[in-house]
Amino acid sequence: MKRSSVGTVMTGHVIKAASDASFKEVAHLLHEHRISGLPVVDAEGRVIGVVSESDLLARQVEADDPYRPPRRFHWPRISSASRRRRVKAHARTAGQLMSQPVITIGADVDIADAARTMTRHGIERLPVVDDTQHLLGIITRHDLLEVFLRADNDIQRDVIDEVLVRTLSLPPQAISVTVRQGVVTLAGEVEHRSDAGIAVRTARLVDGVVAVDDQLTFRLDDPHVRVSEQSHHGVADDWLRKL
Repeated sequence: MKRSSVGTVMTGHVIKAASDASFKEVAHLLHEHRISGLPVVDAEGRVIGVVSESDLLARQVEADDPYRPPRRFHWPRISSASRRRRVKAHARTAGQLMSQPVITIGADVDIADAARTMTRHGIERLPVVDDTQHLLGIITRHDLLEVFLRADNDIQRDVIDEVLVRTLSLPPQAISVTVRQGVVTLAGEVEHRSDAGIAVRTARLVDGVVAVDDQLTFRLDDPHVRVSEQSHHGVADDWLRKL
């Protein structure tokens, strides 16, 4: 299955900060380029952390209220989260402001995996690095959404090529493939019930597909088909059974 990788949608020109960049320099970069975060790199260009707007705002959050009367007895908060906030509140450099450990991703990773990583960690951007953690680019949630801007004609062409021809070894006209607003409709008759299921699951993997409307019928019911049996009716990739 040919799918877009992180390297095809990432931004190659990255706004970054050196670890010794001052608080003001970081704030200026975020404001000037209208971004909400940036990677922090060491002297060799390796990513060592990420600074976001929330890291800078920790200074305001932790600031004492000048109008609140001082408390005679005050027990400082000692949770790890509160300690990190206090450190950031007094930070003067990007290295002190940044969040660690940094979550990065490779350029050859599938964009679906990138989306899952962002969702799992609740982050909005991922620095893209090579095998030595040197910065190559950055990918944001906005970048990942670009895949859904693909034209219906392009999606239709890929579904026919990837599903019918490559996966099921069928001629391009074997079943009807129509696409409207990213929704793929598969209609017609295939040989086996398993072929219909695999066609639907594979179509969902094509970049830009929002949903698949299954209108397929089949001639033979093979609910207990084995892997060896699949190879006789055009299924070349065993991993499809795991989807």
